[in-house]
Amino acid sequence: MATGTAFPFDVTADGTIDLERDDTTGLRGRIIQVLFTAPGERVNQPEFGCGLFNLVFDPNNEIMVAAIEFTIGQALNGWLGDEIVVGGVDVRSFDETVTVEVAYLRRRDLSPQRVRLRFG
Repeated sequence: MATGTAFPFDVTADGTIDLERDDTTGLRGRIIQVLFTAPGERVNQPEFGCGLFNLVFDPNNEIMVAAIEFTIGQALNGWLGDEIVVGGVDVRSFDETVTVEVAYLRRRDLSPQRVRLRFG
């Protein structure tokens, strides 16, 4: 059963909008949207997001890692709290690469899930 449009937005070969059929994929996409959207970027929802890309330009130390973990947890609880329970956020920074792993439970069936992102 379709629940919305796929993320990232896509058009199928026959010209129709690709619908989101897998709730796990859709939820993962919504988590990524929260992480990579900077507050103020959305006109009608200026508080949306956590601005992960902006945080990685801070000094590479334990304080930066703790700030990113806290910011991610707060943003996910605030924007997706009715869909997920955040179990933990782990941020690792090595050289110029940052790895973010979010462990969560889907509220619908309490199944444990993880999202891991690496960028730098």
